[in-house]
Amino acid sequence: MSAEAADREAATSSRPCTPPQTCWFEFLLEESLLEKHLRKPCPDPAPVQLIVQFLEQASKPSVNEQNQVQPPPDNKRNRILKLLALKVAAHLKWDLDILEKSLSVPVLNMLLNELLCISKVPPGTKHVDMDLATLPPTTAMAILLYNRWAIRTIVQSSFPVKQAKPGPPQLSVMNQMQQEKELTENILKVLKEQAADSILVLEAALKLNKDLYVHTMRTLDLLAVEPGMVNGETESSTAGLKIKTEEMQCQVCYDLGAAYFQQGSTNSAVYENAREKFFRTKELIAEIGSLSLHCTIDEKRLAGYCQACDVLVPSSDSTSQQLTPYSQVHICLRSGNYQEVIQIFIEDNLTFSLPVQFRQSVLRELFQKAQQGNEALDEICFKVCACNTVRDILEGRTISVQFNQLFLRPNREKIDFLLEVCSRSINLEKASDCLKGNMAAFLKNVCLGLEDLQYVFMISSHELFITLLKDEERKLLVDQMRKRSPRVNLCIKPVTSFYDIPASASVNIGQLEHQLILSVDPWRIRQILIELHGMTSDRQFWTVSNKWEIPSVYSSVILGIKDSLTRDLVYILMAKGLHCSTVKDFSHAKQLFAACLELVTEFSPKLRQVMLNEMLLLDIHTHEAGTGQSGERPPSDLISRVRGYLEMRLPDIPLRQVVAEECVAFMLNWRENEYLTLQVPAFLLQSNPYVKLGQLLAATCKELPGPKESRRTAKDLWEVVVQICSVSNQHKRGNDGRISLIKQRESTLGIMYRSELLSFIKKLREPLVLTIILSLFVKLHNVREDIVNDITAEHISIWPSSIPNLQSVDFEAVAITVKELVRYTLSINPNNHSWLIIQADIYFATNQYSAALHYYLQAGAVCSDFFNKAVPPDVYTDQVIKRMIKCCSLLNCHTQVAILCQFLREIDYKTAFKSLQEQNSHDAMDSYYDYIWDVTILEYLTYLHHKRGETDKRQIAIKAIGQTELNASNPEEVLQLAAQRRKKKFLQAMAKLYF
Repeated sequence: MSAEAADREAATSSRPCTPPQTCWFEFLLEESLLEKHLRKPCPDPAPVQLIVQFLEQASKPSVNEQNQVQPPPDNKRNRILKLLALKVAAHLKWDLDILEKSLSVPVLNMLLNELLCISKVPPGTKHVDMDLATLPPTTAMAILLYNRWAIRTIVQSSFPVKQAKPGPPQLSVMNQMQQEKELTENILKVLKEQAADSILVLEAALKLNKDLYVHTMRTLDLLAVEPGMVNGETESSTAGLKIKTEEMQCQVCYDLGAAYFQQGSTNSAVYENAREKFFRTKELIAEIGSLSLHCTIDEKRLAGYCQACDVLVPSSDSTSQQLTPYSQVHICLRSGNYQEVIQIFIEDNLTFSLPVQFRQSVLRELFQKAQQGNEALDEICFKVCACNTVRDILEGRTISVQFNQLFLRPNREKIDFLLEVCSRSINLEKASDCLKGNMAAFLKNVCLGLEDLQYVFMISSHELFITLLKDEERKLLVDQMRKRSPRVNLCIKPVTSFYDIPASASVNIGQLEHQLILSVDPWRIRQILIELHGMTSDRQFWTVSNKWEIPSVYSSVILGIKDSLTRDLVYILMAKGLHCSTVKDFSHAKQLFAACLELVTEFSPKLRQVMLNEMLLLDIHTHEAGTGQSGERPPSDLISRVRGYLEMRLPDIPLRQVVAEECVAFMLNWRENEYLTLQVPAFLLQSNPYVKLGQLLAATCKELPGPKESRRTAKDLWEVVVQICSVSNQHKRGNDGRISLIKQRESTLGIMYRSELLSFIKKLREPLVLTIILSLFVKLHNVREDIVNDITAEHISIWPSSIPNLQSVDFEAVAITVKELVRYTLSINPNNHSWLIIQADIYFATNQYSAALHYYLQAGAVCSDFFNKAVPPDVYTDQVIKRMIKCCSLLNCHTQVAILCQFLREIDYKTAFKSLQEQNSHDAMDSYYDYIWDVTILEYLTYLHHKRGETDKRQIAIKAIGQTELNASNPEEVLQLAAQRRKKKFLQAMAKLYF
């Protein structure tokens, strides 16, 4: 060492290592003593405090000469401060547990954004659009750190936070806290909006099979000195702190599991994803060991998560014997099997395995459901409360207030159940004297609290009571009861005659009403009503359940029946039949309707026709839900009955509009177009709007193959739908004297409301009818003057191209209807390429380009066996290809644009060349060159890469040109085959990318 160097070393070592507290960050900045400070055993200030101070100083706003506040300047000092903050975080090995514990959300957000910036992540670029596998390892790791922190912050924000006790109020401190709170809320709002993208980024990270690197203090110094050098070093995976693939995946799996678990509160299906990620985390911890330097997982918390997932989503291979009591209780609660919950609680009274708090939480949940109007849970609540009370007294706790409230009005069923629980909750042979004493005291106290001596006899004569209480205790209890009621002769022995005491009339009526509610057997219902009317004559038993509802058009006729028994019977049979039909219990519905029909035939022709109509509707539903789903045509007698209903002209018959709606839809679905166009009576077209609409649809289907000028019916259908979608304008004078225009959304000008039309369409399943309706609404949507991007549809040319009064049409409602119709039609047949193109056009028109590409590709896939055959040219028209090109261009996938330009009938070289000149491309670029078959484009690529000095990419383009099958001297068939093969591979690659 030279003398000069020795002097410099001595001078450095003689300087004070701890500067004055007021300017320590300036000291570290000027003297570059950060690393020396961090190597101290207990550095003061601590590393996390350094990060806060560095970033606060770097983000201080400046004030110009006019005293105006300006953003922080991007000068050398601020850049060095940010770099120092990053170096401190690197010293902490980017441990999010430490950083989150000590740094606020705004500070950590600023720190990680600086990391993204210094790691060469392009600003404004969505992380989900970046391919982690092709990025430099430090860049990929920076993206992972940011997105891990994002979802961890979202999860953490969902936990309740204990508010700190406020100190003496200080205005400046309160203002600062309020600003930080608002800033945190704004950041959280952004993070939640990007949560889906963050999850996708982390899911993509799990597919990586290479080690990653994270910036260290050394690599950050290199970045400050020589940015280009560290970039090259990072890209060749030789710089930074190495993070093994297993360690990275372990952390990501744990964070994803926590995110999925948090989402499960609103979507229970996501718990399955959480379970998968947590159990994968356990596997990875077992592989890498719990002493890993870069993977810190709270294993106790992980175990808790795994146990919760086992309860919420038990594995499919588990049997009921293998499930924990927690899992069994949770499954029973979700399925509504409350009796099984009671059995589990009774068995647990012997083992004491379930915590008391858990049992109480189950009772609270049942109480909440009961208070929301589920009256059937009242009995369950008492039984669960009784099980919990017995558990409490066995463990020496006092009886809960809830049990006393539920036991205020005891009855025989409650006493029986309580004695059953007590008997099954104690093993007399093995139980300790303490348990026996607790149980005996409980039974004795229950007896003393009962006023009805019959219930006292039930308990005192029970085998458990006789076994637990000694003779002296039983005699003492009898003496106490005698003092309360001296005229009653009590007996210790069982009173067998008690069980023969008849129930009161009110109890019998209640029991019969309960049976009436539950029964779906028409003859049993009739028998119960006869018994009830024999007990009392002043009750209307059709009001017993508020769930019994019949259409208002029928209720006036039924409630007009003079005989109360017949009125109750007809009303209840019809209400139960309609309910069974709604829940698709068609067999019981048919029995109930048949019994009702037989009853009303005797005295009311009007109600007889009503029941025939309802049975017709039931038969339609039965066929559509059964054999009709497999395409089997309905029996001819059903079609005849539908025709008979449509042609019916009986006066004063109450009719439900839904029956006519279903009948017309039934005829259209089974292609009875001849009847609807030629044989339907004229009066029906005037009186029934659904028949009118069905007739126009059937006629349009029939005329479709003919010449355009013969499609008069299509024009009539167009005018009907336009009228339905029109709004009536009304003028209203306001308080200020001005006249304003009011638009009514639901027009009364058409033959029906738009909502009724949409409801009717959603009963149709015939593809041709749905295609015609869809094309009509698409055309109506395109007629607007402000439409930039038209939607295409099959048979769209049959409709008029203009509307006389454009202002009258509610185009907003038309757009909503188009979207609903496309959603419905794709639910009927998701493989109809015409409907898929419409859905794609809708997304394209609303600037949702990724979704549009998804549906354009799906339309091509379904009609080409996933592109193994050529896509028909009437599917991938030039317009569709141009829209796919625009989607790729706006998604910055410029190489895909160039390839798609070849799909056009005339190759668009101008667009292709312009897209290839773009350097900020988000697709795979040169890996797509194998899909280019046009030699001109490949030659341009070769020239472009040569001009840019991109030797490797130029060689890839030259190799693509050199393929023999692209030789211009080849026969046309060979060239077409080469093009077709590349089309197939490219479209399949695109499908995998966007599906």
